[in-house]
Amino acid sequence: MSRKTRTKETPAATKSAPRRGASKAGPRVSAIRSADPYFERESQKYEQPLPSREYVVQILADRGVPMPLPALAEALDIQPHELEHFDRRLRAMERDGQLIRNRRDAYLLPDKADLIKGRIEGHPDGYGFLRRDDGGPDVFIGARDMREVLHGDRAIVRISGVDRRGRPEGRIVEILERANKRVVGRVLNEHGVMIVVPENRRLAQDILIAPGGKKPQAGQVVTVELVEQPTKYAQPIGRVVEVLGNYADPGMEIEIALRKHDLPFEFSTVAKAETRKLPLKVRKKDWAGREDLTGLPLVTIDGETAKDFDDAVYCERQGRGYRLVVAIADVSHYVAAGSALDLDAFDRGNSVYFPRRVIPMLPEKLSNGLCSLNPEVERLAMVADMSISPTGSIKDYRFYPAVIWSHARLTYTRVAAALYDKDAVVREELAGLLPHLENLDKLFRVLLKARAKRGAIDFETTETRMIFDDDGKIAQIVPEVRNDAHRLIEECMLAANVCASDFLASREHPALYRIHESPAEEKLAKLRDFLKEFGLGLGGGDEPRASDYAKLLGQVKDRPDAQLLQTVMLRSLKQAMYSPDNVGHFGLAYEAYTHFTSPIRRYPDLLVHRGIKAVLAGEQYRPGNWEDIGLHCSMTERRADDATRDVVAFLKCYFMQDRVGEEFTGSVSGVVPFGLFVALDDIFIEGLLHISDLGSDYFHYDETRHALMGERTGKQFRLADRLKVQLVRVDMETNKIDFRLIEGPLPAAPAASAEPSPGEAAPGAKAAGRGRKKASVAQAAAA
Repeated sequence: MSRKTRTKETPAATKSAPRRGASKAGPRVSAIRSADPYFERESQKYEQPLPSREYVVQILADRGVPMPLPALAEALDIQPHELEHFDRRLRAMERDGQLIRNRRDAYLLPDKADLIKGRIEGHPDGYGFLRRDDGGPDVFIGARDMREVLHGDRAIVRISGVDRRGRPEGRIVEILERANKRVVGRVLNEHGVMIVVPENRRLAQDILIAPGGKKPQAGQVVTVELVEQPTKYAQPIGRVVEVLGNYADPGMEIEIALRKHDLPFEFSTVAKAETRKLPLKVRKKDWAGREDLTGLPLVTIDGETAKDFDDAVYCERQGRGYRLVVAIADVSHYVAAGSALDLDAFDRGNSVYFPRRVIPMLPEKLSNGLCSLNPEVERLAMVADMSISPTGSIKDYRFYPAVIWSHARLTYTRVAAALYDKDAVVREELAGLLPHLENLDKLFRVLLKARAKRGAIDFETTETRMIFDDDGKIAQIVPEVRNDAHRLIEECMLAANVCASDFLASREHPALYRIHESPAEEKLAKLRDFLKEFGLGLGGGDEPRASDYAKLLGQVKDRPDAQLLQTVMLRSLKQAMYSPDNVGHFGLAYEAYTHFTSPIRRYPDLLVHRGIKAVLAGEQYRPGNWEDIGLHCSMTERRADDATRDVVAFLKCYFMQDRVGEEFTGSVSGVVPFGLFVALDDIFIEGLLHISDLGSDYFHYDETRHALMGERTGKQFRLADRLKVQLVRVDMETNKIDFRLIEGPLPAAPAASAEPSPGEAAPGAKAAGRGRKKASVAQAAAA
């Protein structure tokens, strides 16, 4: 869903098709037109409706032959003065891939012509696939046909046969939509011809540089605007509109990632103007209708480098139970629905946290200033005020707007030192707040027990942090220790998020839920087959619950192969996403869950705040199509992850390029048909050990066992195996690292130190050193 463009059809200016139920004296609707099953809907949308798109498709399907415009107009009783508007509707349907026109200018249905529409996914080697809109199997597109399209384009293809692997193979019939307007890449001079090699390797075609733009030098990174898309016979042509600099310049990897993944990184002129008009502090008029919580000793607990403070917490004993107050920045007070700030925030979807740089969802005046719950200043907040029983169940809660005064900006390190290390100096410094922090810790222990009883999945993961030198390159990669202070805040955020989802669901107000569906049947079957080899089983039958996963994790945690088993279990799960359809959160074992606690950096949280405020006011918040918004927010989240992964990969390659020839020990973090991915101990960097370097044998990929098996020797390499490897190549252009096998598999280590696949657990935990909240339970990483 984009705010910029939306396909609209011009309502027909016709006098001959009144709404059903019109006065008897008015013009009558013909039997043909009144047979339209969507006549009423079209009558509500248009003063004088044309046949619906569905009816057009139905007529073409019934006739069973291609029909030119005159014949189709006659079949649908289109009057002469309606013809122009009807032609517009047909062309709109053609643009959307609902209809196509053949060489005789007749309309036909794609399905009837064995035509399939979808989105092109390119491969660096030149071929590609069509990801079908109908969810069917991907269609292989050969390199020759891929010449006229680029990765991301939408197209219609005709099935022409099967490829050598038995996959359906297609030929491109029509290109529906071009996805690439601007491309970032590196300039090369080939025999006097200047070309741009795209940074996105899925764009497998080089771009010829057209005259008239900026004048780059070979080796520089540029942005080109495509002035001609590729055809069967010609390469794409682009004009250089931006010269970013040299490839090795500090921060260039981020500039490339921003453009490669189409991340918005500049706020619109109107949004900047709206930001300038905002106050620098809370005004007296902002107090209207709010509770005064400035005397409550709320505190923020974040990482050392955090600057955007979404949440502040407070806990006190309440009889045998607890009162937990979670105050969240009231972003919705300053960012009005439909404003330029809101539209920019929607486009971004979330803040993006690169190493050493943040692309915020909101301008800094808001994200680090007016909305951030900075210490010892008045701030507006939406508050979740909860009563929690001694067993960890939420007995009651209420939401209300308030004004707060954060009494301290604390860090995980200081809180852990005071609560768990009993550091006398820190305890003295926090003496006034210590009773409240100890109450938080007591509540945390209660909530942990409730979590275990609920059966939430809790995978053990290793976060890492990069330490940079003065030139902006990695000097060291260190594990980020996650202490109980992180988990304390995580449990507080979970409680507030659950209350927010219950508040909206119980009042039947639409919302964006954070959903995590149960594992797919196919992946479950593969997981069970894998576990059988170890004499293990996953309970729950065909529909296991999170508690079944949690129970199995408990059984294997002390085994020497625990890392292997945990990784395979993790990869059997789906990814979490945003949706208005509440199907629950499998990993966290919640029937309903939504995001409420981070409106500074996540757009779905801002929507939830607006929904809660609407309910409190007896109204309903209608931002548009909730399903489209959920898909967009899920996309921006994945986009941010992909961009961050690219930047980290570049930095790691740069860090390793001077260490070619050195030997390392690591663990197999991935098994693929062409080799093994090995994550090195201590430095947390991953590279490929190609199948050709495994030894003098034919190795075959066993997907179920996550292994490569030697045909002659019977030797096998499995996920989590320990290996000794030598670094043989670092390719800065493709951000790839290659190893050679020295020895292995080695005897199992007590625990592998490889960084696991990206995941999400409790979406309230904060990744120290990056100023963002990251989860510790699996987000259901995609296998």
